[in-house]
Amino acid sequence: MNETSTSSFDLNVFIRESKETLVNPKSYFSTLKTTGGMAEPLIKAVIYGAVAGLIVFLWSLLGLGAVRGGMLGGTVGVMALVWYIISGIIGLFLGAVILLVISSICKGSTDFEANARVVASTMVIMPVNALLGFTGGINSTLGMIISLAVNLYALYLLYHGLVETLKAKPDTTRIVVYVLAGLLVLFTIIGMGTRKKMNRLMDDFSNEDLKEMIQDSENN
Repeated sequence: MNETSTSSFDLNVFIRESKETLVNPKSYFSTLKTTGGMAEPLIKAVIYGAVAGLIVFLWSLLGLGAVRGGMLGGTVGVMALVWYIISGIIGLFLGAVILLVISSICKGSTDFEANARVVASTMVIMPVNALLGFTGGINSTLGMIISLAVNLYALYLLYHGLVETLKAKPDTTRIVVYVLAGLLVLFTIIGMGTRKKMNRLMDDFSNEDLKEMIQDSENN
């Protein structure tokens, strides 16, 4: 944060900086303040989590995304709203620890607050991922591809956070980010294959159940 302090939180600045993080991450992270207390990154994490949860909730009411509409969809959507806020807080601290380790490997800052502030800024990707979550309701494969693209962009943000804010060595950081990106792609491909197998099994079970119902009705 450049214009806020621990005693106040300017929502307009927050919105402007969120846009800057997504559009011009190199410039944003080069001026990101690394001190001032944990209140700012915590507020960021809560807001990003709440916005993401709200979007998931709205998609559930509209019957889009992983959660369908109706009474059950709305109930699960409310639970998702709460869960996203909680996961935002947990993700902030857990992510700061993980990023601190990565920063240490890349010869960058090992100050916990500095790493937490970078993580909090990259969590702007949470609402973006939730906003594009409706694609999973259209086609599961498309949804996973879109999610992969968003997560790869999150790594791009982390790269600039490491290099510009935490002063990590660019070459080492680039290698680490490439490895993480490769793992993301690999896990996504595995996930696609697993989901296709599960869908095929579910279809087979459904067809067998239907055949049994028809046979039972004919026998009766």
